[in-house]
Amino acid sequence: MSTATLQNPAGVWAPLNYLADDARDPVSYAFEPPPGTPWESAHYSARRSFIADAGQLADLSIDSNGFQLVDAPTAVHNFDDVDEITSTYYAEAVELALALTGGTHAYVFDHLVRERDAARVPLDFGRAERGATPAANGRIHNDYTEASGRRRFSMVLRDADLIAYAQHFSILNIWRSLRGVVQDTPLAVADARSVAADELVRGEVRYPRRNGEIYLLRHHPRHRWYYFADMQASDALVFKQFDSRTDGVARFTPHSAFDLPEIPPSAPLRKSLELRCLVVHA
Repeated sequence: MSTATLQNPAGVWAPLNYLADDARDPVSYAFEPPPGTPWESAHYSARRSFIADAGQLADLSIDSNGFQLVDAPTAVHNFDDVDEITSTYYAEAVELALALTGGTHAYVFDHLVRERDAARVPLDFGRAERGATPAANGRIHNDYTEASGRRRFSMVLRDADLIAYAQHFSILNIWRSLRGVVQDTPLAVADARSVAADELVRGEVRYPRRNGEIYLLRHHPRHRWYYFADMQASDALVFKQFDSRTDGVARFTPHSAFDLPEIPPSAPLRKSLELRCLVVHA
């Protein structure tokens, strides 16, 4: 198992938006809430955090640290073409997920393209879904909880024979920049080993036709944060959002976009693609 860590790391100091210490039963809306109801029931606290450049690490492991950068060139020419993404990129993602995890079956079940707003408004606690085009999500979160991760397994996997023989499963997020090196709002990921289970707080997300669950994160100074300062368009950042195993492997990887301290005026607007994939070991 990897013991990757940086003794004297390069990196940046930037605010990361944690769930406030006094927040209880947080609820957020992914659509216009009823009159008089706030978009977010909970408050968040911007904590100045050191985010190390993980490009110096050579022995990262998705099962230990919870994330890993891989060289993953793609044959997709137009990421604005949904059909090309689903016909070409999904197959590439399945191949990548199986190679990285040793799984026997993999299923891509959704993807999302995000783009930085032209005004470069500072990130605002996860209000990324409110515009016509999803922007960077600046709230620390993990896409699945203990309950919703297992629920996603039953929603995606309908093969009764395979379900019976599944030893364990995981849900991966495969994230890539669509414009090369990100110069304004890169993605920060927490080393899963630095996060305690009782710091993960269930948050309810309400959609027009269903309710979902994510984890939000309370602050602790032990948390170790990383990003990849020189991530290229051919790179993919793969991080684990759920693992059914409880034997010490990374299970959840909190993450968040963050504003770099100095953004060049000429920096291209960050555009990224995130894709979620269920991996089964049978």
